[in-house]
Amino acid sequence: MTARVRRGSTVAAAILLTAGLAGTSGCGGGSGAPDGRSTPQAAGQSPSPPPAPELPSSLTGQHLDWRACPPAPAYGGGAEPREPEPLPDGTEWRCASMKAPLDYDDPDGETIEVALVRAAAAAEGEDRIGSLIFNFGGPGGSGVVTLPVSGAEFARLHERYDLVSFDPRGVARTAGVRCLSDAELDAYHQEATLPTGPSEEETYLDQQADYARACEKNSGPILDHLRTTDTARDLDLMRQVLGDDRLYYFGISYGTELGGVYAHLYPRNVGRAVFDSVVDPTLDPAESALNQTKGFQLALTNYLKACDQTGECPVGETPAQGEQEIVDLLDQLEKDPLPTNDPDGRALNSSLASAGIALSLYSQEFWPVLTEGLEDALNDGDGTLLLRLSDLLNGRREDGTYDNSQAALTAISCADTKPRYTLEDVRERLPEFTEASPVFGAYSAWGLVSCHEWPVDGAWEHPTVSAPDAAPIVLVGITGDPATPYEGAARMADQLGGDAVVLTYRGEGHGAYNSGDPCVQRRVNEYLLEGKVPEDGAECGGE
Repeated sequence: MTARVRRGSTVAAAILLTAGLAGTSGCGGGSGAPDGRSTPQAAGQSPSPPPAPELPSSLTGQHLDWRACPPAPAYGGGAEPREPEPLPDGTEWRCASMKAPLDYDDPDGETIEVALVRAAAAAEGEDRIGSLIFNFGGPGGSGVVTLPVSGAEFARLHERYDLVSFDPRGVARTAGVRCLSDAELDAYHQEATLPTGPSEEETYLDQQADYARACEKNSGPILDHLRTTDTARDLDLMRQVLGDDRLYYFGISYGTELGGVYAHLYPRNVGRAVFDSVVDPTLDPAESALNQTKGFQLALTNYLKACDQTGECPVGETPAQGEQEIVDLLDQLEKDPLPTNDPDGRALNSSLASAGIALSLYSQEFWPVLTEGLEDALNDGDGTLLLRLSDLLNGRREDGTYDNSQAALTAISCADTKPRYTLEDVRERLPEFTEASPVFGAYSAWGLVSCHEWPVDGAWEHPTVSAPDAAPIVLVGITGDPATPYEGAARMADQLGGDAVVLTYRGEGHGAYNSGDPCVQRRVNEYLLEGKVPEDGAECGGE
């Protein structure tokens, strides 16, 4: 199995923060927004789902029991679980669980427990606005883990909001999807190779089918209730249970897709919403994968150009030569994986090296880590650091256990997306992908069959997000974003319609607010705290 790069999330950043590999929090530059705004449903979008039956008062009127959060295994730290650190002002994090219908078509039936985390607002009375709910992306990222790790970066917002996040259904503590055991996942990643002929292609497809059957066996009925529309309905139930008349929301990466679906289903319930690092809702899965491939390639090119300017590049005398050396390294690793210092004896193969390189492109602050990893691999024959980076993307902890982020990513994506690509589709599109990126293209192309023989039918070609009656939504696009390329922000705004506005951050990485850019933070804070909507087309960064 090739490593699946997430549609993007600040989870990757939080992982690196926890691991101590970087100093802070799934590439592209675009041509800008299309002219004009319209609200028609994009071609290929599924019609809106029918309204769900009214929920019983036993759900809408439930009272949450906020208690001290249980220790959680750190994404990138040691084996010992960690309790969430308080916010800088001393506010403690509290956790609770909310009952939600397993099946919204049967609201009186079986329920699941949705895990939540909260830091109560510093303000009280009229100064308190409400609950600001975060989704950090993936799909598959744990908000219960990520928000406390990155909570200090939202300290200004905490002055007037309860900071709240959750594990979406299928993720971590909320009916978490399980597919393979830890030992099976190690073997899965160690054995991953790119098919080079008909026999290997069929074997690859068989492995995907085996993975799907394992997910069905080990996850149970939750697989049929993991669509983004289900999670959007969880969000609205959460809004009611938290006591808010409107939803105040901060979505990052896939969280912007979830926010768009919510706005479409509940346009009049939208209060203030920020979509940071915006998913393009107009693309089918293959187009989205190709677009992301181009984004990661752009981010890699920008990294190579930057290190060329400093004279400290670990590869090549020019960016083009550097790219070729990385391609050659990956080709060599397909045949002969590098040894590492991993206590479980794992080696660095090509698939894992590609995942590690991709992970390090999520933020410009991670570039020195990539430089060190490439130097170790090329000069010392040591794959340890690149393997460690791939572990962070794959959710593997130092003690050899895995979180379920990648399993949830697959399960939610396959429940959402209708196309089921074949070997013929991959063969046809492989040249286009490898032309887009000699480094990442082949892995992305083979990732198209990740939903092969998945036991649940997908819902749509791409999501419906039209919400012209919603309150103004602020979308933040990053010109150098690897995981959600910049042009997606304008396309999301076009599909939302109404008063949605785009704020451009001219910079690198994934997640504009957590980049530390004071202009982005000021404009987002003014909107969320004071209701001041930025002018459409405003820009930050670019210094």
